Amino acid sequence: MAKILCIETSTTVCSVALGDENGILGVREVSDPKAHSTKLPLLIEEVLKESNITANELDAVAVSKGPGSYTGLRIGVSMAKGICYASKIPLIGVSSLQAMAMGILFTKSDIDSSWLLCPMIDARRMEVYTAFYDSNANPITDVNAVIIDQNSFSEHLASKTILFFGDGSHKCKNVISNQNAIFIDDFLPSARFMLPLALKAFNNEQFEDTAYFEPFYLKDFIATKAKNKIIPNR
Repeated sequence: MAKILCIETSTTVCSVALGDENGILGVREVSDPKAHSTKLPLLIEEVLKESNITANELDAVAVSKGPGSYTGLRIGVSMAKGICYASKIPLIGVSSLQAMAMGILFTKSDIDSSWLLCPMIDARRMEVYTAFYDSNANPITDVNAVIIDQNSFSEHLASKTILFFGDGSHKCKNVISNQNAIFIDDFLPSARFMLPLALKAFNNEQFEDTAYFEPFYLKDFIATKAKNKIIPNR
């Protein structure tokens, strides 16, 4: 029975879960955008210890491949690659947004089969990373970076109920006013939502090239200058 370690670091949530075909064996997570680099190794260690297995006993590592936080994705992918190299096991990339779509199906029992699922990851200002999924978490559209305004998704909202969730949806709630728009305020991504997608990929032998795999950033990293810089540029 395949044991897969799942790592989710695409948003402010740093989450680790271990599972197999019978379900989740252990999970650890913390919501802190500055904790990924320091907390991720500890969370992995705790989950493995709780489940009484070592990294060498894993069958694969699944990691959120994006879109999402540039820094968070790099930290998660680097850690996943390290474990895969050391344990000589395959790497699985899981879409951050599709895992969120899978998660909302686990956490909400009243979702109608005709609704569209629209997970959103905050991309700063009024921009979000998003895509549409059906009620089985299958992708309907490609992933895009969308600048939200009052007309966003109006064509789909004219005929469909859309469920918006994720940290990117918070800033959309007061902009998108439509009776067919439903907003979920308390949803957080989690590595445990990745497990069904990771198991499917494992069984189909859909593995990443560990040496060359890179996260799906969607946008280039934009560095910001510190406001409290003491020494000015010369």
